[in-house]
Amino acid sequence: MQDTDNDNSCDLFVIGAGSGGVRAARVSASLGAKVIIAEGLYLGGTCVNVGCVPKKLYVYGSEFGKAFKDAQGFGWSVDGVAFDWPTLRDNKTREISRLNSIYDRLLDGSGAQVINGMAKLIDAHTVEVNGMQYHAKKILLATGSWPTKPDFPGNELAITSNEIFDLEVFPKRLLVIGGGYIATEFACIFNGLGSQVVQLYRGDLFMRGFDEDIRKFAADEIRKTGVDLRFNNNIVALARTENGLEAQLSDGSSITTDAVLCATGRHPNLEGLGLASTAVKLDARGYVSAGDNFQTDEPSIFALGDMTGGPQLTPVAIEQAMAFAHTQFGNASKSMDYAFIPTAVFCQPNIGTVGLTEEETNAQGLEVDVYLSDFKPMKHTLSGRDERTLMKMIVDKSSNRVIGLHMVGPDAGEICQGMAVAMKAGATKADFDSTVGIHPTAAEEFVTMRTPRE
Repeated sequence: MQDTDNDNSCDLFVIGAGSGGVRAARVSASLGAKVIIAEGLYLGGTCVNVGCVPKKLYVYGSEFGKAFKDAQGFGWSVDGVAFDWPTLRDNKTREISRLNSIYDRLLDGSGAQVINGMAKLIDAHTVEVNGMQYHAKKILLATGSWPTKPDFPGNELAITSNEIFDLEVFPKRLLVIGGGYIATEFACIFNGLGSQVVQLYRGDLFMRGFDEDIRKFAADEIRKTGVDLRFNNNIVALARTENGLEAQLSDGSSITTDAVLCATGRHPNLEGLGLASTAVKLDARGYVSAGDNFQTDEPSIFALGDMTGGPQLTPVAIEQAMAFAHTQFGNASKSMDYAFIPTAVFCQPNIGTVGLTEEETNAQGLEVDVYLSDFKPMKHTLSGRDERTLMKMIVDKSSNRVIGLHMVGPDAGEICQGMAVAMKAGATKADFDSTVGIHPTAAEEFVTMRTPRE
């Protein structure tokens, strides 16, 4: 990345070249704005470098171990199978480098000026990078979030999701601390790659915020794969011994492991940003406070993405960026619609979800019908694997509209993406019932559910 313009004034200065920042810069430039974007770490942000992309590549890698075993039930003889961590790690690194270059070319092609360096706010219209000051009519903050590491003795020996992709030595034993989707995904990934994994969560049941039936079912299925899930437990201290890392747990027991991953949440990436020199305020949770049009308490400064505390999903940041750019530099105001945002958890088996959970409908006082289907996937009738799929549909009785749809099973994310389109369009249960299924698939179960749960 190089400075390509000596003029230090612009219409928009974007701080952070993650998914949201890059999209905002590109679209704003395409709409005629003079745009400068600064990034002090890596183009593409968390998603491309230490998030969605490398994680999904590792998910693919981790699934082969089970697939080799499944193949025997279909007549395949698989001998001499071995996993090589450096091959996966280094191939991933090459792919990320390729994507970094693509982001650089996309920004360059859009006409946005890219600066490699940490940006700091000097005032409401001034940004400093590498000792140089830039004046902007508008400033967009898009610095994302950063892993939070809990405070306990020896926590410096633990790693976060930022480091786990590039470990020098594969951990034959891994302790995962946390019960959210990041912790659960990595527990499943490393279990699939051959590590002995223990996952600790301080609460009664992991995946808080997801539908209760999904949480319970996922816990049962993940345990079947070999992950040692331990709830109502937490780490209290960590020390290095000659046998590895020894973790003292809140239940009085201890675990000796090769690596400890802390995946206990993320916080807005605000360090060194210089917010104190502006009128930008934080909300009660420590996120940047921004309105529906992404404007902060400083009229010339805007913020979007993970740092604002909404759904921490790459596609959400991208859609927010589109709305921001078109509103500020286009011909029409656009807003972000947060209804029926689909998401997936790439644990094994996968979780897919769209719309409201049953618990949320209860909290809102809605009268609903709930449809459930629990079955063994057709593939595993021959593979011999003891894995089941759960599908759940929630229907608003007053409108017959499908307002919640949840799944645990293979390809849940792929299936729920299509379902999200129908739900966004207002599909009713009658619409689902009248749709012909694709047979034989798991997805057809969503159009053949006839009897609600009593």
